[in-house]
Amino acid sequence: MIAGVSGNFFILLLLLTAAVIALALTRHFKGPAMLAYLAVGLLLGPHGLRALEENRQVDAIAEFGVVFLMFSIGLEFSLSRLKAMRALVFGFGGAQLGLTASATALIAMFGYGQDWRAGLTVGLAVSMSSTAIVAKMLSERFELHSRSGRQTMGALLFQDLAVVPCLILFPALAQSTGELPRSLGIALTEAIAVLAIMIWAGQRLIRRFYDLIARQRSEELFVLATLWLVIALAWATRQAGLSLALGAFIGGMLISETIYRHQVEADIRPFRDILLGLFFVTVGMLLDLGFVFENLHRLLLAVALLIGGKGLVVFLIARLAKNTLDVALRTAAQLAQAGEFGLVLIGLAHTLKLIATDVFQVTLAAMLISMFIAPLLINRAVRFTGRMVHGDWAHQAKAIHDIAVAGFSMDQHVILCGYGRTGGRIAEFLASEGIPFLALDVDPQQLKRPVPPGGKLVFGSADRSEVLQAAGLARARAVVVAYPDPHSAELVVRKVRASRPEIPIIVRAADESTVAKLKAAGATEVIPEVLEGSLMIAAETLVQLGVPVERAIGQVREVRSHRYASLRKYYHGGENGTA
Repeated sequence: MIAGVSGNFFILLLLLTAAVIALALTRHFKGPAMLAYLAVGLLLGPHGLRALEENRQVDAIAEFGVVFLMFSIGLEFSLSRLKAMRALVFGFGGAQLGLTASATALIAMFGYGQDWRAGLTVGLAVSMSSTAIVAKMLSERFELHSRSGRQTMGALLFQDLAVVPCLILFPALAQSTGELPRSLGIALTEAIAVLAIMIWAGQRLIRRFYDLIARQRSEELFVLATLWLVIALAWATRQAGLSLALGAFIGGMLISETIYRHQVEADIRPFRDILLGLFFVTVGMLLDLGFVFENLHRLLLAVALLIGGKGLVVFLIARLAKNTLDVALRTAAQLAQAGEFGLVLIGLAHTLKLIATDVFQVTLAAMLISMFIAPLLINRAVRFTGRMVHGDWAHQAKAIHDIAVAGFSMDQHVILCGYGRTGGRIAEFLASEGIPFLALDVDPQQLKRPVPPGGKLVFGSADRSEVLQAAGLARARAVVVAYPDPHSAELVVRKVRASRPEIPIIVRAADESTVAKLKAAGATEVIPEVLEGSLMIAAETLVQLGVPVERAIGQVREVRSHRYASLRKYYHGGENGTA
């Protein structure tokens, strides 16, 4: 007994050690955590070093990772968001999934002699793309609101929604051919009935349930209640003959309509990430590396068909939607890989014996390889098409011409990069002092905002040298970078500093963590929003506690005098001003 417990603890220690090392390396190279967990499963699984063996307990725990993932997707599901993006979600996203699944099914049936059910399940699995990889990269590149970014996110949202009917369809497909219509009809009827009851009852009970829990003012009770709700709804759908994940999705969707959504999402994230990580470890364990190497030619062909075929489908749809060449290429690169839900579906298909083991191994390996390649492919697409969000040369020339026209009459002006809430407030201060400015932004929503007198707002990405030159960088008095994303801010600082070594560059930062990096890139001063907010809160706290206003402001002045070198004499009460 003791030996068995000791062995289990050693396996747990080995798993955690490998996960920590793999995750640290993945984060160092700015990759998604999912790839680290997959690598751990590949290395330690029964087809690798055999340190971990498949067992029902691990599989059961890993299944809850999928449950919590679907719960999180439900939290993100918003009827208002879906309505605003309906053309992209149901038009672009529906066409992408439908054509990809159909083409894959036809290739599997006529090219590989597979049963139509096997072809359909494989097609639906490979139609899914990785939200974790793509959303992270788009966010880092400040491209979530670009044309290609919006199309990609619309397709990903449709894929997330399509998982729900797939979870109902796959078990029905596993029935015998004669029973298939009846099984499918029963499954759909049960699903509609269960979902209708859950949604009808949930809309009336969920808010009251959380109101009651919130009145107790206990964080521990709130977290525990959320965990209970996720498990209870998952169990309810399982008892109705449906999947665990379906109930979790409905629970998340119901909570998304309440005021408790963000708190629930924050509480559930640690459980979701850890359990989902274990799920990806089990996926990695399923891959037989020996089989893969013996069938390398089949695998390479499968990878080429998956990435090339899926990318081609997306590219053609994007071009039919009247996108420019570079937008179509970027969108294709962003959706050309497999995804997390694809792994869930291909694993479910194998468990239900809808596909043979050799088909499962080749498809799973091709999907994993496509996910490893995805960051490189997206980066190459960005470099190939250039960094201007609106693509072909005619559009680029027109955008730069518009910037040049706007900045032609300006001299000793300020170039303001980013016109969100921070950029808009800076513009108001510049206008109040009669200082001209030219603001650049790529978000269509920000471009609709009013501009104070003396300023101009134009479309343009400030991390391109030609855009900065067209904005009059050679004549500018200063550059302010108000991007919320440090990666984009650093690119702009380096471009500006390369052309104007002496010009002042003031950069906004979310916190202190990126200050050193931005200063090393050439920023004259970096203003962390967290620091300024904390100073004001601290000063107000001191005043409310009875400390004289002068002393509280003096402490703020002292901190600022050490933090901002250019204003040091003013914070110390220099002759030209006071704090």
